[in-house]
Amino acid sequence: MSHRITTRHARKAAAAAVVAVAAFGLTACQDNADAGGDSSSAASSSSGGSDSSDSGSSGSSDSGSSGSSGSGGGGKAGSDACATSQLGFRSTHGMGEGTLIVDLKNNGSATCTLQGFPGVDLKSKNGTLSAERSDLAAPKTSVKPGEETRFTLYYPPNNSDGSGETFTTLVVTPPNETHSHSLPVSINVPVTDGSGSAIKVDPVGTGK
Repeated sequence: MSHRITTRHARKAAAAAVVAVAAFGLTACQDNADAGGDSSSAASSSSGGSDSSDSGSSGSSDSGSSGSSGSGGGGKAGSDACATSQLGFRSTHGMGEGTLIVDLKNNGSATCTLQGFPGVDLKSKNGTLSAERSDLAAPKTSVKPGEETRFTLYYPPNNSDGSGETFTTLVVTPPNETHSHSLPVSINVPVTDGSGSAIKVDPVGTGK
């Protein structure tokens, strides 16, 4: 059920947000900056718009696997697997309400492959949530230099009267990788009792 968040009941709202964090399975986490990466600040934008964030190769990279969903996975790693460092990342809100499209661009000089689910963490001021995997099979996707592939993130849109919980950072770990990349996003979900729809992610290479 949704909890209304009003200025009049500030303390109750704060408690409700904490309940939402627990209900979604949020856990505190620490980011380890990659040796050559810079930390990027999360940029908040209107959750109802079609926001786009193109990080290219200059966005922040975090070392290690991200969240309880692990580093990516679902396929066998190979010598031609796409490394986080050679990928450009861009996020846009999908045409359907409650969808976020993440494009992965091969900025390298050789064709590389991606197969499996990405590790996806969403961060808010209250903690971190790891997206669950969908039931789709993971195709093996070859990405030529300059080309892109994508994956889709699904979340329950906030159609309640409350302010909900807003996630401002998306941390992506490509399949079979241990290094992560952070993107600024604006995803607002309703505060629930835990019985609502879970946030899920499709494998790389689907939905295109």
